[in-house]
Amino acid sequence: MVSELTVIGIDLGGTKISTALVDGSGRIIAHDYRETYATEGLEAVIERMLDGARCVMAQVGVEPSQVAAVGVGAPGPLDIEAGVVVAPPNLPGWDHVPLKQRIEDELGITTFLENDANAAALGEHCFGAGRGTEHMIYVTVSTGIGGGLVLDGKLYHGIGGMAGEVGHMMIMPYGPRCGCGNRGCLEALASGTAIARQARERVARGVPTMMADLAGGDSEHITAKLVAEAAGQGDVEARDILAEAMNYLGIGMANLVNLFNPQLIVIGGGLTNIGAALFEPVRRAIDRHAFHAQAQAVRVVRAELGDNVGVLGAAAVALARREPILSACAGPRLRDR
Repeated sequence: MVSELTVIGIDLGGTKISTALVDGSGRIIAHDYRETYATEGLEAVIERMLDGARCVMAQVGVEPSQVAAVGVGAPGPLDIEAGVVVAPPNLPGWDHVPLKQRIEDELGITTFLENDANAAALGEHCFGAGRGTEHMIYVTVSTGIGGGLVLDGKLYHGIGGMAGEVGHMMIMPYGPRCGCGNRGCLEALASGTAIARQARERVARGVPTMMADLAGGDSEHITAKLVAEAAGQGDVEARDILAEAMNYLGIGMANLVNLFNPQLIVIGGGLTNIGAALFEPVRRAIDRHAFHAQAQAVRVVRAELGDNVGVLGAAAVALARREPILSACAGPRLRDR
């Protein structure tokens, strides 16, 4: 049965496009997944997005007139208000693309565009680990580190829509070079990429570790997942790398706690699969480095939406901006679960 309040969420990435028909409570009614094939060009990718949206409507016999809005989570940089994708590095040929207008013209449905990390934050806030909180920070720790800020129950964008670049807090001014060009960013110290780099450097120096054997003797095959596997088997070097990275992540979270005094920090992304090896050091660092009252007030939890965080985040954007009073995103606040 299709709810009266129904939206479409589209999660656009450099490798995949995930689309879902979603009701006001965050229930996925129909889902479509397809490869992006970004190298085939702008028009081909947009057509795949449109096909995905048409597919989820067709799966349950929904007409465009029955869909309240479309939400799109896309990689930045974006002009959110204008609905323009500016120039994302993983989508070649996308240069100031009026994506909002293109989708509205083709589907005849009001469309909203949002940065993918912000969309994920709103998804966790509406439907996941952040339900009922007023002040929540979402952090994703994977190949890179990103995030989004929910303050006073609403996404915080900043003056140019670029707020929430959690991964580019400078933690160590003379530290390793980050992909953004600066040195010592949180992403350069605590991301999956940073962990793998540290492991390769130690193997190259000839430090005794099973990580080289697990990689088949080729250090280029070392990943953060492999480092976590070695650490789980008792490898001292792997454990040291993870401990150092997670301490830096915790320092970053302590900075956010001091700045924003949130109720909740939700951490998602592939690195959360290491479990306590991530969350315990982060908690200790917050307790050590944040002001006592703020540290005591904040909980740090694992994200709940898993692989659906992008598409449910995009749906949450549509709900929050199209039907804010009726959507789950406008539900009861001040409930610290």
